[in-house]
Amino acid sequence: MSFEHASVSKGLMVSCAVTSILAGIFDIKHYFHLQFVPHISRHHQYWRLLIHHLAFSNSSDLLLGELILFNAGIQIERQFGSIKFASFAFVITLVATLFEFMAVILFHRVGLNHIAVGPSALVFSILYQYSRIVPSTYNYRIFGVPLTNKSINYLLGFQIAISRLPGSAAVVVIGILTGQLYRSDLASLKTYRLPPSVVRFIVRFVGPLFGSSRPPRRSNRALSDDSRESSVRNTENSSHNDEVITTARTPPTGAMPRARGAANDGAGGGSSSVVREWVDELTGRTERANAGIRVPSEAEIVQLTTMFPSLDREVVIGALQRSPNIEGAVETLLVSQR
Repeated sequence: MSFEHASVSKGLMVSCAVTSILAGIFDIKHYFHLQFVPHISRHHQYWRLLIHHLAFSNSSDLLLGELILFNAGIQIERQFGSIKFASFAFVITLVATLFEFMAVILFHRVGLNHIAVGPSALVFSILYQYSRIVPSTYNYRIFGVPLTNKSINYLLGFQIAISRLPGSAAVVVIGILTGQLYRSDLASLKTYRLPPSVVRFIVRFVGPLFGSSRPPRRSNRALSDDSRESSVRNTENSSHNDEVITTARTPPTGAMPRARGAANDGAGGGSSSVVREWVDELTGRTERANAGIRVPSEAEIVQLTTMFPSLDREVVIGALQRSPNIEGAVETLLVSQR
């Protein structure tokens, strides 16, 4: 999973990590601590209600929160869109702060004097949206207990919930409650969006600080199984034995004469022969009868074309010709698309 279309989640993860680490290095964690007595009732330090969201209290909570943000936050942001997700995080933080203030006022006499440090309310609100929006991919059982691929995220959240009772449990309840309030839209929270000026400022000045969120570049070249085995046995001669399969789309017809001409212009060189072979493979003009490569049947071609509709027919034929059977061709195409 990458941070493609999830720049806000990336910013949240980086910000939480940096602030938590710096708070530990400079020994200023006590400024992020929140207690009703004496911070609120006696010293009237209301600024702690907002400051305590900026950093986690310890490294274990930081790790668990980062894992949940990576596994759940990215998927929720892709569902919402970055602007709506940023507005969601801002609204949830404000509403959760209000609920936390009310909770410590009402229940500090029964033991709820401390609120867990960190953006835990936002994390659990995201986890609630994740449970309602994102479907499970697969199911499995451990000792007869039915689980899904999403269960690991709930287990991470459970560890945060029991880390610093009763303050951590109160934050979990507040986070889920604010998530339900946002999803039900009783207070019209869904319609709120950050002002355009704020969005432009973040995109222009804050976004570049976290780097690019482009997807990782995937190669369209794959080696057949025989070539990989031969390269492991003899790395020095692997360049002469490697058979290259490309999953790139066929270039436009107007570009074919230029590519062929470029190959002819460089005749005698290693690079020109590679270009010529690549062009011949894509156009299906290579003489394969003398090369000892099997000729796939039309049924095999149709079957693989149905399984890989995004690939061109020439790519499918090339994979079949280089594989001993259709199973080997399927595995080669799957490896090339990773």
